[in-house]
Amino acid sequence: MAYLELSRRDINVLEKIKDPESDPSLMIQVDPTLPKDPHITDADEYQKISQLERDIILSFQDLEVQQAKQRSTGTTDIDVAEKYRDGVSRLDQLIQDHPQYASARNNRAQALRRLYGDSMLVAGAPRSPQALLQEVDDAERSEIAKTVLGDLDCAISLLTPKAARSRVSPQVARTLANAHTQRAAVYLMTSKLMGPKTASVDVERPEASWSKLEFEERASRDFALGGRYGNEIAKGLAVSTNPTAKLCGQMVREAMKKEYGPGFAS
Repeated sequence: MAYLELSRRDINVLEKIKDPESDPSLMIQVDPTLPKDPHITDADEYQKISQLERDIILSFQDLEVQQAKQRSTGTTDIDVAEKYRDGVSRLDQLIQDHPQYASARNNRAQALRRLYGDSMLVAGAPRSPQALLQEVDDAERSEIAKTVLGDLDCAISLLTPKAARSRVSPQVARTLANAHTQRAAVYLMTSKLMGPKTASVDVERPEASWSKLEFEERASRDFALGGRYGNEIAKGLAVSTNPTAKLCGQMVREAMKKEYGPGFAS
């Protein structure tokens, strides 16, 4: 096996291939001394709100356990989808009471993805096997898609630092990583299902005019940002979903093989 020592410039180039949005001058710094939410700086208030949210999330986790038991026993004692909708209603109220609490919006989007699947932007697309609801009319699908994208946009807007080299709390970094990764997942599924047609998205949404390639590129961008905020799986997916990055990566690998020899591939 050949061993080689890369310069900082080489490392930055390789990092750019892994993360198309990478910029060494724009590093995310996590600071646990910062408020857990920049819009809810009172510690007691944050504790109260986050506990309400935590209770809802725990109810979703309990439903997943109950569904797994039902599958193993072949029973249908509990309507898991209906119980999920109850949890979403509780998140609706939490968001109404605290509209600037980004984490609740991120979690509502995740719960709705569990109910409706990631194909919600494509009319007539088959629901994924993981979706709890398989029979959904187009009007309902469109409204849910608008809510999910709106929640993720809002969560990202509320928490994204305004300046370069900004510091964020671990909670903010986690929510941003999840929100970007969730939006990327929806965009990626849309790019796979829409074919030559346009997505069936509310006309007020920017995605309404996107092509298949634009959805794929936007998915890659969100995966990259999810990776920058700490989601390593999203960081890896950023390249595999970006046509330009894949091509550039292949070209650089071939160039480095020629420079360092066949051992570079090892």
